Amino acid sequence: MSAGVSASAFTAQDANVLFNAYSNAYYSLSGSNGYFKNLPTGGIADFWKQAEEIECIIDAYEWAPNPGRKVMITQLLNGFADKHGTNWLSNQYNDDCFWACIAFARGYQNTGLGRFRDAACWNFDRVYARSWDDALGGGLYWTTTNLSKNACVNGPGGIAAALLYRICGDTGYLTKASNIFRWERAVLFNADSGAVADSIGVDGRLHRWASTYNQGTFIGLANFLGQTNDAVLAANYTRDTLAVSGLLPRYGAGGNNSGFNAIFLRWMARFVRDRGLVATYEPWLQDNANAAWNVRRSSDNLSWCQWQRPTPEDRRLRSWDCIASVEALAVVQPSSPAAAGLDQPKARANKE
Repeated sequence: MSAGVSASAFTAQDANVLFNAYSNAYYSLSGSNGYFKNLPTGGIADFWKQAEEIECIIDAYEWAPNPGRKVMITQLLNGFADKHGTNWLSNQYNDDCFWACIAFARGYQNTGLGRFRDAACWNFDRVYARSWDDALGGGLYWTTTNLSKNACVNGPGGIAAALLYRICGDTGYLTKASNIFRWERAVLFNADSGAVADSIGVDGRLHRWASTYNQGTFIGLANFLGQTNDAVLAANYTRDTLAVSGLLPRYGAGGNNSGFNAIFLRWMARFVRDRGLVATYEPWLQDNANAAWNVRRSSDNLSWCQWQRPTPEDRRLRSWDCIASVEALAVVQPSSPAAAGLDQPKARANKE
């Protein structure tokens, strides 16, 4: 742990501390447009990371409702639309577009602003049309080059479809979510181990590498569709095989993978809550959240993605490097009942 930081179980107030430290370091507001910076010194987190960081704010609001965070959701989605527009088809990565669809669909659920729902529906319909075909039995292509069908796009694509069914009531979205899940389960999921393979190439070669990103989105989609047994298998594989000494994998900071554990925790925590599995999984999730809290650095309370060792005091961390710790404390319940349920402070709205 960092110098001057003592090991302890986190509290609801500690979750506030980490949230505010992250907001102070990375959140910027210009008028009604918010965004997360790449570094505290500037830049803007890229398309899919921005969408995922917005989702983490949505998670923080949903698990501990607060007017300031609700305003922040609207500001961030406004900022995303200001930066990227509401037509995302120029992005060749289909998974990126589906992540934005999820963020905007969830933004609509929490704000009631129809423009967010409309952007999610419009883009989903067109990205699905360009990425799904019957090759390899179905499934979504990762990019517009159509070279592989990956878990990283099918999990989010299915979740986006399930969300759109909930907010629009169009059974066509439910059919798409179900078809995506059936394909991913048949082709990429190992029903013996619970592992979700990374991808399959158009040549039929399976890439078996597993990540918390893909385990988490498989769990999330399975939960939406009531496929509890499959979600349990994927959760157990993550806990018993991918985790090291109980802690989620250590992904490298500064790269594309450093926020993967945030994605897993989002959908795992929802699954645990929805299916009454707190006694089975909550202690493990609490161990990870406690580790995230205890490796924070004393200078600014930022906590990075590698919970096995202290957050370096001398390293410039990207917002994506620190988002998993914020997510952990936002969606995992403190182990002490007396420490839960504290009032949440309003999100800071600063200008650059």
